[in-house]
Amino acid sequence: MIALYIALGILGVLLLLILIAVIRTLLTPKKTSVWEPERDPARERAYAETLAKMVRYETVSKKGETQREKFLGFHAILAELFPLVHRNLEKIEIDGSLLFHWKGKASDRPLVLMGHQDVVPAEGRWEHPPFSGDIENGRIWGRGSADTKCSVMAFFQAVEELLKDGYVPEQDVWLSASNTEEVGGDGCPKLVAELNRRGVKPYLVNDEGGSIVTEPMSGIKGNYAMIGVLEKGQGNLLISAKSNGGHSSYPPKNSPIVRLSKFVTELSKHSPMRAAMNRQAKEMFEAMAPYGPFYLRLLFGNLWLFKPLLVKLMPSISPQAAALLKTTVAPTMQTGSDGCNVLPQEATLTLNLRYIPHQGMGESNAAIERLAKKYDLDVSIIDAYDFCEPVDTRTDAYKLVEQVIKEVFPNLPCIPYVMTGGTDARHYQAICSACVRFSPVVYGPAQMKGMHGLNEYLDTYSLPGAVDYYKTLIDRNR
Repeated sequence: MIALYIALGILGVLLLLILIAVIRTLLTPKKTSVWEPERDPARERAYAETLAKMVRYETVSKKGETQREKFLGFHAILAELFPLVHRNLEKIEIDGSLLFHWKGKASDRPLVLMGHQDVVPAEGRWEHPPFSGDIENGRIWGRGSADTKCSVMAFFQAVEELLKDGYVPEQDVWLSASNTEEVGGDGCPKLVAELNRRGVKPYLVNDEGGSIVTEPMSGIKGNYAMIGVLEKGQGNLLISAKSNGGHSSYPPKNSPIVRLSKFVTELSKHSPMRAAMNRQAKEMFEAMAPYGPFYLRLLFGNLWLFKPLLVKLMPSISPQAAALLKTTVAPTMQTGSDGCNVLPQEATLTLNLRYIPHQGMGESNAAIERLAKKYDLDVSIIDAYDFCEPVDTRTDAYKLVEQVIKEVFPNLPCIPYVMTGGTDARHYQAICSACVRFSPVVYGPAQMKGMHGLNEYLDTYSLPGAVDYYKTLIDRNR
């Protein structure tokens, strides 16, 4: 009987808490994102032509190669398109990567605007040739149009227009564009080393990562400025299984491929990676809550009650949700025997991990090693780097970005964003504590699929706002 009373008491408290959460949700005004890009056909066309010329020059990077001569050819295109930038700013070229220094009236709050010159390979059959730079139906087509020659074009154009008006920035401005971002090369580290050598400590670094995203989550309608504040780490691990090989007509019970298969099966069914909601994810969900349907407003708007439930359920709802809350592990490559009737002496599996702060590189790798040992597998690290220190959304540098977004894109909601991909900005964290990941262009579902995929394009209506964003950011940094 006592146990029944205790159970009824717990149930009563739970129902009361849920009732409080429902009342709070009903009393909280629902918000709607009403921002839409303003159309300016003349500017759209001019900027689209500029971006198209940049897209037409192929800048696919290759791992382990600088390809300096190729990128010097791209620099010639930039010099043609932005003559005032090249005439008035100090240009620093390091193995094909670029820095431009615009001397301001003061140097105590330097601003770095960055993107990357290189693009990923363009394979498969495209609607428009991948380096055509075709402009059709209000879109610029081609590899790099969205990732990220659009950003590079926009901040170069912003400086070009300010120079034309005789403008002198209040603070130093640096334009940064590496040529090895897509292959994780040393282009950006060399630029950071040069700034460090000069004693430059940026007040704010603005790189790619987040953007103006259409419907960032199912049920969240409209456009939102998703500002990247946390970048997960990344590692590639090689899992190896060895044996004496042999003929396939008398296979042993635990051949290399069998052991690897058991390992992957357990990894997928019983992941050793823990789900948790860090402060950045919490801020993101709370900021999105007012814009969702009732059930999302109830859950995201009352994390004081529903946080444990969401942490438990979200990883099983979708891969995107899981990536926000835990280190992810993706099997990506395999090798085995060269013959259909030959058992491999060694079979391998490659895992790609994306490290979350509460279970970073060391702990995540150790969890993989423990599981691999169970199946007599060897683990070696191909390459790896840990998560980046999050940007504090309470700092003046972050608030400056929010201020500029609200000024240039009125009524556009700002949402701090947990990034699951990688950027060059992580290298700048050695000299700057406010590396914000935000490209001021609109990415809908089609653009998100096109980046690193087929038929990459950017809508021309994104370009005027992007240029104005960088112009305003330069001017408001005082």
